Amino acid sequence: MPFARLGAVFGFLAVVLGAFGAHALRDRLGAALSQVYETGVRYQMYHALALITVDLIRSRSLKQAEPRPARSPLEVAGVLFAAGIVLFSGSLYALALTGERAWGAITPLGGAALLAGWIAFAIGCWRAGWERR
Repeated sequence: MPFARLGAVFGFLAVVLGAFGAHALRDRLGAALSQVYETGVRYQMYHALALITVDLIRSRSLKQAEPRPARSPLEVAGVLFAAGIVLFSGSLYALALTGERAWGAITPLGGAALLAGWIAFAIGCWRAGWERR
């Protein structure tokens, strides 16, 4: 899976959404919902960069691995980061834009995906030998 490309798209969208929030939504959202929206943008950008990092480490470790594993922890991390961005940040955007508190019920699922992604990332780095570099 092209996690670097996906990370670049999510990073681009984080900048667009951040600018939209800072300019177009500044007067529409109150202080509390603006903070919710900003949290979504911030976590989206952090994890967009994590996706790019996953792809860089994964591609380097694949060159050294024989044979190629069916599903590496780094691939699992990338999928979890992408799902976490959609669920966590997406639910925060929806909550901020609609004011509907029900969207907040999805946020912990996205947070759990992001946390699981970091665990998978750590395992993938360890298996790839990054702790010795």
